[in-house]
Amino acid sequence: MRRAREQVARVVNASWENVLFTSGATESNNLAILGLATQAEKLRRKHIISTKIEHKAVLEPLDELTKRGFDVTLIPPCRGGYVEADQIRAAIRPDTFLVSVMQVNNETGVIQPLTEIAEVLSGHDAVFHTDAAQGFGKELDGLRSTRLDLISVSAHKIFGPKGVGALIARQNERTALLAPLCFGGGQERGLRPGTVAVPLVAGLGLAAEVSLRDHFARRAKCLAFRTELLAALASLEPTILGDTDRVIPHVASLRFGDIDSEAVMIALATRWPSLTGRPALPTAINRATCSRQWACPKARRRPQPDGPGAI
Repeated sequence: MRRAREQVARVVNASWENVLFTSGATESNNLAILGLATQAEKLRRKHIISTKIEHKAVLEPLDELTKRGFDVTLIPPCRGGYVEADQIRAAIRPDTFLVSVMQVNNETGVIQPLTEIAEVLSGHDAVFHTDAAQGFGKELDGLRSTRLDLISVSAHKIFGPKGVGALIARQNERTALLAPLCFGGGQERGLRPGTVAVPLVAGLGLAAEVSLRDHFARRAKCLAFRTELLAALASLEPTILGDTDRVIPHVASLRFGDIDSEAVMIALATRWPSLTGRPALPTAINRATCSRQWACPKARRRPQPDGPGAI
């Protein structure tokens, strides 16, 4: 298991002791957010900053804390699909205890400015957490700031096994405030009790190692596929959602005006037979994924106020 911890930690330039194995990013997010609540209450610092574009695995734990009397500020994205570091700066208060901003948006693929936010927080002692499920092993720089305290990871997002992930908790005075959500064992620094699934953990470690080794080749493969996809769809004049200068190469989010997104999905399948629709976590979203050799764009459908949908 130590080898797997080292493989995961190497992706973000952390120490192997910082890696806590979980069942995936959803559990990691819950541990990161709810695991800090008790200390926040004791310190009477019950203000949290996050964004309106987070995954439900972040938003729903925040909803639970709101019921417990926490004040949660959700920052809206700009037109490019990202929050700006100055918005975080403006929202910070003396009682801010946690700042949680995703690394890459799972629908648009827009990379959030974690490095800039880390600089904003350099003079504040709030815990800094990111849900890195969509970008871990794919976008490296943003996760390597030592000011980033907690990083949530899922193995299956980097072609590892389902059912395993990690919370990377850099050991400092801020992460020392984490408390377990479950009890009954001392595993994972006492924060995640229970017998560790060694085969799954080994798979996560290997997937992390491969993602780092093949990073540039995979990125080039994704970019080539994304370029081909956009060129093939150009005649339909799609609207590309998100700032194209900030979009991670393996995701494409498009809207086709008044063209039904289901019809677009069927048409795409004739050109890329491996492109298939399937339900996604949010009820209103359909995800299309391609099972080519490495990574590839994910097309998503979500009802829009000015059209039947986007993919």
